[in-house]
Amino acid sequence: MSASDEPRRVHFQSPEYLVERLDAVAELFDTDRTDLLVEAIREYLEETADSETFQELVATKYYDDKLEFETVTQLVGTETAQRFRLLKADLDGEPLDLDAPDDIDIYGDDAATLDTADDER
Repeated sequence: MSASDEPRRVHFQSPEYLVERLDAVAELFDTDRTDLLVEAIREYLEETADSETFQELVATKYYDDKLEFETVTQLVGTETAQRFRLLKADLDGEPLDLDAPDDIDIYGDDAATLDTADDER
């Protein structure tokens, strides 16, 4: 068990009817309230982390320097956080100043021409 897997006591208040329902479900599954709460929290966090809306919010705050990379990793996982880091580096970098290649017609046959003779009148 790593240090982050060590149990930590958390105290919170809940409406009594939720606690009663939780206890009834725990009894039904022959488990305890804590196990059900931990599993519910785990599922919620995984589902939230996979949400596109949530990931967009995290990315926006990270790109705006409102979240540290370590926090981003906790929120969306290592792989997605690494993608955000690479994209942020791209956004923060200077644009490449590249000339168009002379030997390639980037427009193909679809190039439009503009007659500027009418504009001179």
